[in-house]
Amino acid sequence: MIRWFNSLPREKADIVLLLLAAAMVLAPHALHLPPWLSMASAALLLWRAVITVRGRRQPQLTLLAPLALLGIAGVYASYGTVLGRDPGVAMLALLLALKSLEMHGRRDIFVFVFLSFFLLLANFFHTQGILSAAWMLATVIVLLAALLSAQYGTVQPRLAQRLNLLGRMLALAVPLSAVMFLAVPRVDGPLWGAAPEDAQARTGLSDSMQPGAIASLALSSDPVFTARFSTPIPPQDQLYWRAVVLGDFDGATWTRRGAKGRAPASDSRIDIALQGQPSQYEVTLQASGQRRIFALDVPRSIERLPGNPYVVSSALEVLTIQPITSTVRYRASSQARYRLQAGLSAAQQQPWLALPAGSNPRSVAWARALRGSGAHALAPADAVAAVLEHFRRAPFRYTLQPPLLGKHGVDDFLFRTQAGFCEHYAGSFVVLMRAMGIPARVVTGYQGGARNSDGASLTVRQSDAHAWSEVWLAGRGWVRIDPTGAVAPLRTERNLDAALPPPPSPLTAWRALAGLDGGAHGALAAWRQQWQQAEHAWSSWVLDTTPQRQRAMLDHLKNLPAKQLAVACAVLAVLSAVAGGLVWWRQARQGDPLDALYAQFCRQQARRGYSRAPHEGPHGYAARLAAGKATQEAHAATAQFLAIYAAMKYGNAHPDEQLRARRSLRRLLTQCR
Repeated sequence: MIRWFNSLPREKADIVLLLLAAAMVLAPHALHLPPWLSMASAALLLWRAVITVRGRRQPQLTLLAPLALLGIAGVYASYGTVLGRDPGVAMLALLLALKSLEMHGRRDIFVFVFLSFFLLLANFFHTQGILSAAWMLATVIVLLAALLSAQYGTVQPRLAQRLNLLGRMLALAVPLSAVMFLAVPRVDGPLWGAAPEDAQARTGLSDSMQPGAIASLALSSDPVFTARFSTPIPPQDQLYWRAVVLGDFDGATWTRRGAKGRAPASDSRIDIALQGQPSQYEVTLQASGQRRIFALDVPRSIERLPGNPYVVSSALEVLTIQPITSTVRYRASSQARYRLQAGLSAAQQQPWLALPAGSNPRSVAWARALRGSGAHALAPADAVAAVLEHFRRAPFRYTLQPPLLGKHGVDDFLFRTQAGFCEHYAGSFVVLMRAMGIPARVVTGYQGGARNSDGASLTVRQSDAHAWSEVWLAGRGWVRIDPTGAVAPLRTERNLDAALPPPPSPLTAWRALAGLDGGAHGALAAWRQQWQQAEHAWSSWVLDTTPQRQRAMLDHLKNLPAKQLAVACAVLAVLSAVAGGLVWWRQARQGDPLDALYAQFCRQQARRGYSRAPHEGPHGYAARLAAGKATQEAHAATAQFLAIYAAMKYGNAHPDEQLRARRSLRRLLTQCR
């Protein structure tokens, strides 16, 4: 491939390199652009490549203008507008592909390259991971190589030499970039002041829940947060990360009580009694564009976020005042044993008993019949146990693809389909509890987490999203009940993959090999753990360099003794001077390879008694040497040596020709002896 590229004429090679760079720029965006736009961009770039290689004429403006208008119409049809972040990126991708068909001169090349850089930067809107950074670095190198190619005159080095030069340029820029990364003041807020438009898709949880809402998250492995424990990690079945409490039900959808989307007022009179030893941990929460703070059920204390305080509702929901638009860290402690609001009055219980009139009549009737009435009525704790036992004995299935439900969704789920995900079990359980006169509510959040190889941290992903229930029992307060565990106990004891039925062969063998079946000895499980650790380190040291951490680091430097700072600065100065001296010495020692060969030739002739005069050039020196006493072969080698040297020194030779000439000069130097 490289040989074919080097065989192309210079103009064609430059265009092909530009098209390769554009393809690398557009490749990451293909995951987020409409499919038609990705295919159209690829087709336009391929069209220009064929035109370039075959020497065809470029399309006229009369053809490009309708194509541009058609593409703009397609963007409008896909997004409903041409303004905004995602439509803007789509427009840039379309314009870059069309610009490839309209490049004629050096100015067009510069516009094409700078537009590529801008579109490459827009990829940070979607991902900032390790693989993305590596791909973007490679793309930058190819873009710079294309830009450098446009700067050369008639003589242009080979592609490998240009890439080598760019590598050295980037190596020199790395120390300066590191200093700027640490020292340049940072500002709060996301890139270009734009909050993520897909924040809910990345965070996963919303202020409402309906069948299928959480099941759709199980297919995503995107990380939500990482928790590093300074105390032993609790057992897997106690890792409930509380987020949203849902209390209002309209027959199909569960929503939070109060105004939708607004942070609840802080309630400093939460009646809670904590028991046992707390778990201490630090959470690194990814940017979400939402206001949720995650903590183990139930949180005892949560560190305040600088510049973004949070409030706690009476249901122990923790929400910040401003959306979380960058990675944040906070320390927290939680206790698995607690008693929450054990003294609720009848008026305070009433909102957690409400059911819509006429909704799910069969479920309501069955629940009331199960509990009974009067002296024979089951106690609340016994009623809870009876419903859980029903879930265990009836043929319920845990699945990500349950059948569709009708108008009375709980009735259909309990008595017809009997197949669902955690939201089906939690929602129907709360309906049955309320029908029995027991206050109940739905809680959504995350359950579990993948333990990392360091043994002290775990990573919670979108696939860990979960819904469970809370019932209020007199004297005990709100008690967590997870009806999903009655049907699929492996969901809380291990993970989601262990609870789901195994996929059909041959995928079963692959999942076992990859360690995705819950087994501890998958051949790829260790690699997956190491990769998670690397992602966490990247997030901590690169993406999580917030203004607060930057100021803390600078404050730490300012607090160092003056003597230590002086010594450190002196050491850095000495190292810089030594490095600069080594570079200068090496360059001075090496010099021009062509001149080094000429100097060696002159010293050789001086030993024979024919020293070169200071004013003598190669041709004059050759004429004088021709009159000397030497063999015919020596005269021929001497004349050829000086002729090649003069042509290379004062001509406009290609780098490849210079390389071949130096080889010839070394051979002739031996013959001149």
